[in-house]
Amino acid sequence: MSGQEFDPASIRVLAFDIFGTTVDWYTGVARQAAEIFTELGLGLDGGAFAGEWRDRYLPSMARVQNHERDWAYLDTLHRESLDDLLRQHGVAEAVDEAARARLVRAWHRLPAWDDSVAGLTRLAGRYVVAALSNGGFALLTHLAKDAKLPFDCILSAELARTYKPDAQVYRTAAGLLDVAPEQVLMVAAHKWDLDGAAAAGLRTAFVERPREKGPDRAADRATDVAADISVTSFPALADALGVP
Repeated sequence: MSGQEFDPASIRVLAFDIFGTTVDWYTGVARQAAEIFTELGLGLDGGAFAGEWRDRYLPSMARVQNHERDWAYLDTLHRESLDDLLRQHGVAEAVDEAARARLVRAWHRLPAWDDSVAGLTRLAGRYVVAALSNGGFALLTHLAKDAKLPFDCILSAELARTYKPDAQVYRTAAGLLDVAPEQVLMVAAHKWDLDGAAAAGLRTAFVERPREKGPDRAADRATDVAADISVTSFPALADALGVP
């Protein structure tokens, strides 16, 4: 994070993380997984499975960032993690190709948090509001359309061919929108994302989402995150930025 005092008037772009910050990945994936497992006659718990799948999210991307494997977009990484998880649970033979494809696409259809659409709409009255996510370009386009998220543009990490928290993702976003990094406010519910954004020269806003990881896991808390702004909703972010 910059040592300079934060000035909302200097911000031109609000870049929003998606999974957990703007949409409820846990509920969306858990419900869709449960439906598919029920159809297949499997006794797997959708919520527990969603959490275990998400646990593979950062490690799978780290292998790309560390050049341990070639570039692959998030759907491919999700599929590889899924295949491994199904083998771990001993149900690989019971989940066919069609079901696996449906499970991967579950990440394309996730419910927005209750405050997301109204908050984004209000913030868009003053700023460019952009999705900045590790999700693939197609995934984010489908997700935004399905959840009716009023973004001005989609900025996928796929455009930088690496993943957050690599500085290149944040700087690519700023460059594509023709603004300086410090004119971008990264909005996220995750410490690792905001730390990466700050290291790349962006300003940061933490949005606390206590239910992000479901009922049995603790989400990041404001007391543990260094950010220019800390709020509990998108409308509260608008208030903090002085947006009417």
